Amino acid sequence: MPSDVPSPPSVSILPLEARAVSLEAGGKRLIKDLNFTLEAAKSTIVLGPNGAGKSLLLRLCHGLLKPSAGEIVWRGTRGRDPTPYQAMVFQRPVMLRRSVAANIDYALALRKVPRAQRRNLIEDALHRTGLEHFARHPARVLSIGEQQRLALARAWALTPEVLFLDEPTASLDPNATHVIEQVIAAFDAAGTKIIMTTHDLGQARRLADEIVFLHQGRALEISTADDFFAGPIDASAQAFLRGELLWRTPDP
Repeated sequence: MPSDVPSPPSVSILPLEARAVSLEAGGKRLIKDLNFTLEAAKSTIVLGPNGAGKSLLLRLCHGLLKPSAGEIVWRGTRGRDPTPYQAMVFQRPVMLRRSVAANIDYALALRKVPRAQRRNLIEDALHRTGLEHFARHPARVLSIGEQQRLALARAWALTPEVLFLDEPTASLDPNATHVIEQVIAAFDAAGTKIIMTTHDLGQARRLADEIVFLHQGRALEISTADDFFAGPIDASAQAFLRGELLWRTPDP
């Protein structure tokens, strides 16, 4: 494979470390003094109510946003650019005006994967996501759940070491959610590090190895999933688990 085509690194780009990360916009601090380290081999769920800053955190980690203060560090890069080894799937992914297969092909072309290698990668990605029969369908006529699977197929073809997922089932019914979760589990089984946001406690219980609980832009609790669901230490996290409504309060 040519040197400009990403392949799984022999040395991981992980751990991912946030060092005193803050984000300001419009005169407000939206993310506040985050400090954490995310290791490989664990599925990390960023949990919290709507408006907690979960999507902003993922965009900061993925490099789509730059912190106003602090830094995001991939400690295993050893001078390499971490970008080719990660992918992100959004809550409402953008579908190109072309077929399902061509959407995946375009993602591979952007990564400079040779045309001769793309067919097998596309076929495998379609198989993994159950979209084989939709290969020639226009992507924009798919249902929301099918479009989300296509977004995951594009990511699968790129073989990322780290996959960021921003509320990937927020608009889906239980059946579609189940299918998406199966695909996420397949990524995990293949060795991809999952970093995913959700406000769905049931989903977090099913998928998480560790929890980052976010509220009002602060990481109030970081623990294993077992410890978190057995009883978090933070009072806001306790209230969230009880199903109580959490809302923003003025900063002190």
